[in-house]
Amino acid sequence: MESNPVLLESKSSPINLLNEMQQLRLLGHLCDVTVSVEYQGVRAEFPAHKAVLAATSKFFKEVFLNEKSADGPRSNVFLNEVQVADFASFLEFVYTARVEVEEDRVQRMLEIAEKLKCLDLSETCFQLKKQMLESVLLELQNFSESQNSEEESAAHPSVTPAAEAERDPPDSPASRPGRGTSPEGPAAKSKEK
Repeated sequence: MESNPVLLESKSSPINLLNEMQQLRLLGHLCDVTVSVEYQGVRAEFPAHKAVLAATSKFFKEVFLNEKSADGPRSNVFLNEVQVADFASFLEFVYTARVEVEEDRVQRMLEIAEKLKCLDLSETCFQLKKQMLESVLLELQNFSESQNSEEESAAHPSVTPAAEAERDPPDSPASRPGRGTSPEGPAAKSKEK
């Protein structure tokens, strides 16, 4: 008697795995590579796991898979022209799938993602930049519309009903001479009496 297969799937396992890998990295446990970065004389070293870097970055995957067996496994990778803060943010992203950066660093994060061929980070930065641009465009549109409405109200001041009553329309009897009223209008009649 054969039973039907069932799927056992954990929704929390990927998050738990990432969290545990991040803790191992932060504590320096089981790290098998050190990435050294330098930018304008500022240098730092980051212990990491080859498997995590290779799984999230095509750049690191190529570096680690193309190691020559004669040289032995590479334990150090040097990245020139990469800012320390940017690489630290990159590592946090690949180990946690999230990172908080200032808005003005999003472009630099996109550049490091492209340099290290990290598709997930690149796509995330691109989407965020798109949202930021749409937000700015919406603000500009709202500003432009408010400016236009202010200009229209300044160009066409609203006429109050009292001001309208004081003006005689062009076809009114008071504006036409010779229809039983004097050219001076009602005020002149009261003076005559």
